[in-house]
Amino acid sequence: MNLFDSFQIRDISFRNRIAVSPMCEYSSEDGFANDWHLVHLGARAVGGAGTVLTEANAVVPEGRISPSDLGIWKDAHVENLGRVVRFLRQHGAVAGTQLAHAGFKASTGVPWRNHGAPVPIAEGGWRPIYSSTAKGFTPESIQPEALTPEGIARITHAFAEGARRALEAGFELVEIHGAHGYLIHQFLSPLVNTRTDQYGGSFENRTRILREIIEAVRKVWPERLSLWLRISASDWTEGGWTIEDSIALARQVKPLGVDLIDSSSGGIVPTARIPLGPGYQTPFAERIRREAGILTGAVGMITAPEQAQHIIGTGQADIVLLARELLREPYWPLRAAHVLKQQIAWPKQYERARF
Repeated sequence: MNLFDSFQIRDISFRNRIAVSPMCEYSSEDGFANDWHLVHLGARAVGGAGTVLTEANAVVPEGRISPSDLGIWKDAHVENLGRVVRFLRQHGAVAGTQLAHAGFKASTGVPWRNHGAPVPIAEGGWRPIYSSTAKGFTPESIQPEALTPEGIARITHAFAEGARRALEAGFELVEIHGAHGYLIHQFLSPLVNTRTDQYGGSFENRTRILREIIEAVRKVWPERLSLWLRISASDWTEGGWTIEDSIALARQVKPLGVDLIDSSSGGIVPTARIPLGPGYQTPFAERIRREAGILTGAVGMITAPEQAQHIIGTGQADIVLLARELLREPYWPLRAAHVLKQQIAWPKQYERARF
């Protein structure tokens, strides 16, 4: 495999194996996409990425990470999202969105307003917030309420409704966000989930909400379209979720219609010691791919074209998802193709600048 090989998942053709990782932009009002999202995401499609994913798209208003996050909880959101989708597809990218609920990480402040410090409640924020159990991310955070089974059913339905709206907007790919300490991860991880009902305790019970969400989404998301799942493959903390759990989960969800595991890590507890470095999460993608027999995406500090090619070429993952590097350089795929001596199409408007 090569970084610029095209490939197929279900009925969707991808022009290469480079994806724009979901990145919060904190630029919405009432969840609506706007010109910022069009230009930000559109530039990455023009820049040659094969897949462009929106930021976490909240399925209920109280599931937003911040009051300025993108939303897909009401039909009125579809029109603006559709405008973005049409531009992405016109410029050759597969348009995807990430369906999300932040759980106890909801209602936080915009980073450039509070400089990343925890705040009791963001300006314009809300109470209550919800989690698997009545335990917050930190003592200073808003303390959540434990979801009842009825609340779980409501949120499961909201994910399905989010998928329905994504389809109406024209997206060809949805990714369920089960990572980074957000709501689904708060059920998966034994560091947080101390429930004693059918959603807590055993691995089977802790993964139940995710399986129910996948099944609900797949009922409205057509078989011809792709479904991905982002997970934190390790909590990096003793007693937490492990890579072995991730492999077992991948084996569970593949028959339910998940096509690819987007393999991130961490985020469930603030005390985790994560060994940051180039490609530090790639071994997770490699093991899940090999041992669960499912497509995987590698993400995290992937910056150099040669590094990305090595990941794909050695079969460690099927795609690479770039985040901050694509903030720094929206046209990274065009440069990467030049560095790797691959011939790819450029936007006709930019041909005169071809390397």
